[in-house]
Amino acid sequence: MNVSIVTIGDEILIGQIVDTNSAWMAQQLNKAGAKVVKIITTSDGHSDIIEAIQQAQDVADVVLITGGLGPTKDDITKKAIADHLGVGMEFSQTTFDHISGLLTKWGIKITEGHKIQSRMPANAVLLPNKMGTAPGMWFDLPDKVIVSMPGVPYEMQYLMANEVIPKLVKRFQVYPIIHRTILTAGIGESVLADKISHIEEQLPDYVKLAFLPGKAMVRVRLSARAENGEDVEKVVEEEAQKITDELAGFVFGFEKETLPEVVLKRCGERNLTLSTAESCTGGFVSHLITTIPGSSTVFKGGVVSYSNELKMNLLGVPKLTLEQHGAVSEETVIAMAKGALKTMNTDIAVSISGIAGPDGGTPEKPVGTVWICVCNEKEVFTRKLELSKDRVKNIEYSANIALTALWRFVMKQY
Repeated sequence: MNVSIVTIGDEILIGQIVDTNSAWMAQQLNKAGAKVVKIITTSDGHSDIIEAIQQAQDVADVVLITGGLGPTKDDITKKAIADHLGVGMEFSQTTFDHISGLLTKWGIKITEGHKIQSRMPANAVLLPNKMGTAPGMWFDLPDKVIVSMPGVPYEMQYLMANEVIPKLVKRFQVYPIIHRTILTAGIGESVLADKISHIEEQLPDYVKLAFLPGKAMVRVRLSARAENGEDVEKVVEEEAQKITDELAGFVFGFEKETLPEVVLKRCGERNLTLSTAESCTGGFVSHLITTIPGSSTVFKGGVVSYSNELKMNLLGVPKLTLEQHGAVSEETVIAMAKGALKTMNTDIAVSISGIAGPDGGTPEKPVGTVWICVCNEKEVFTRKLELSKDRVKNIEYSANIALTALWRFVMKQY
């Protein structure tokens, strides 16, 4: 089953809002075994909508449309679909009663616009929308299906989950897509690809390999469609194990696990406690850790020591260290981490100090220079980064690389 997605709205085209609907729909369709072959964003113009639907229909079995079903004048999707299909518009008493009931419950006056909203293409099968006023519309053509849904994300998601996907699975033959995702850190995409190239070369034709880089990590995804009688799940699992073995030391998890989650689990299993001392990241490492439920069993707390005064007063960084080496130095992050160990009485501490930018750099320490330290009572690990991104990206990458360093330290030491 091939699917095209059409999102309608001038607000998307001018960048006022981001089209998150298409990404979410594609994910759900992929899970159901469908293949998304085209995504189109078009304006609220009548002819533009018709043109987009035709383009989508030309390459797919199913066209899913979102947006333009409201009560205002620019909501013309229904009329455009009706004209595309060559049918008239009819008043739907069922839809009007549904809208009236909701508006009465909400204390909102019913207007002429809501009566217009209740007019539907004559051949539409209405899909009940418990999340809002506009129903979905299903058009069953001889060899195609067109579905129109509201653009409001939670309304569209309700209809997709409860109406659209179940009906599509019944209407078309679909094959489940098997995925296996291997999560890696501490290795770049090109080096990683080279390291497993011999495995990629011998993969069966129906197994696809993709590299998906993120912030200081790379996901390696194996995918296969179970349509050729092979034991696809077993084959994908076997190939994933080969890759995992080849990348030993860089694989921190699978599927939707996160690096903070894996670090906290490892520390929790060994009754280890953790603290942070941050400067340029302003507490972002702590933020990433505390997004994980139950993090309080491992994470005692953190110090954001943006100024040298707080580095000295809260973490015990010697004044002489700061004067001789500066706040952004190996010596300072070591002192910060050791100070966090002592101040918060933890087993492990991670510290970070750098120049996030856009100003503050020098020829010796340009913008993007960052030092990271991870230590316990016996061992100290440090790493220098030389980033060249903007301020926000430098902060995000620094924090994630610090977590990678923390993970590798914990795996090695414990």
